[in-house]
Amino acid sequence: MKRKPLLMVFALILGAALFFPLQSAFAEKPIVIGCPLSTAFVYGWDAQRAITLAVEEINGKGGVNVGGEKTPFKVEVIDTRDLEPGVPVSEALLVVEKLILEKNADFIMGGPVRSEAALAAMDLLSKYKEVSILTTGVLTPKYHARVAANYDKYKYCFRITGEAKWMVGGEIIPCLLEIGKEYGLNRLFIMIQDVAHARAGGGIIAKVMAKKGWHVIGQPEVYPTGSSDFSMGLLKARREKADVILIWMDMPQTSILLKQWYDMKIAALPFGSIIAAAEQPGFWKATEGKGEYCLANVVNAGNAPSNATPWTMKFVEAYKKRWGLEPEGYGTSSSYMAPYVLKEAIERAGSLDSEKVVAALEKTDMVGVYGRIRFDPKSHQVIPSLDPEKGAVGTIFQWQAGRRVVVFPKSIAMGKIKLPPWMRK
Repeated sequence: MKRKPLLMVFALILGAALFFPLQSAFAEKPIVIGCPLSTAFVYGWDAQRAITLAVEEINGKGGVNVGGEKTPFKVEVIDTRDLEPGVPVSEALLVVEKLILEKNADFIMGGPVRSEAALAAMDLLSKYKEVSILTTGVLTPKYHARVAANYDKYKYCFRITGEAKWMVGGEIIPCLLEIGKEYGLNRLFIMIQDVAHARAGGGIIAKVMAKKGWHVIGQPEVYPTGSSDFSMGLLKARREKADVILIWMDMPQTSILLKQWYDMKIAALPFGSIIAAAEQPGFWKATEGKGEYCLANVVNAGNAPSNATPWTMKFVEAYKKRWGLEPEGYGTSSSYMAPYVLKEAIERAGSLDSEKVVAALEKTDMVGVYGRIRFDPKSHQVIPSLDPEKGAVGTIFQWQAGRRVVVFPKSIAMGKIKLPPWMRK
């Protein structure tokens, strides 16, 4: 009996000896990643989950080697609310500044998510020389155009995800042309949300498709953020005999739009250039299958299952294991890759110094979940491609029998586009 206390003391000493060397392998101060995200919306919470997953993996393998010293990442998230109707841009700016000044963020990652908020935040990032990697939202081409036009001021700003100009010219229009060729469709009706990227994207698609020989029906139908009834627009699409309804909306109410489309049996294929609700794995169950045949552009591969690169399905399975569902849509795979890209840049720079990390990020060249990841050295926009061996490849999928089936681009397609039965001649 007297030996038991001695054994307990020995066990405690042994445990401490095992624990403290592990802790001392890390530097005392972690590298803080500040994430300004609109966490009540899919483009915010999926980014938070993906960043968290990547950081857990990186820290689990020893963290970041900063000049020979192992250092863990630490994630700090604050809700910007910038995707909520009526919330001013100033709130997102306060969040960014709070992350920098109060949370002592070494880097900003994720958002702000709304284009207007991210553009306004660029001056703050410049003021504090804070390196930022946008991973979700912010589709406006103005973002990287500002970096290119005023590099010395905005060189701290990077975007690792797609943007509207490439999405439209490199993905959406080629996919629409394929659909037209395959099924003899050429009448386009456009429904957009009243936000900067949707107005710009919808307008460009209308002009380009008209030049390609399609009949674009009237002007795009514009809906304020938070709208919940789309029946008048759908009736107009029916009356004007639309073949394809192009939808560009990042609000959750797009699920209502698609339910109405299904119940009304509108004889036009719904094509979501951005369509938040339909991107999510739970959409099928939530709508009782009424999203069948809807196409959705989720911007980067890996946001729906495919075999784009050896990373892709490993990421999909890791996300399912950690969060209980497949990657949830736009912003997920790009948010997952951002900590890995930052880790590599820091290690090559051997420092957390902003200037050195900027220079290292500009030299990024690695294969990730959605293809080869490199940044344009002048604009800091990730370089896109339809081939994952050459650049960041996008993804357009279609809901088919309860599954998100990737149908474009052909280099990563897992199936072919189908028409609703009530459209067939």
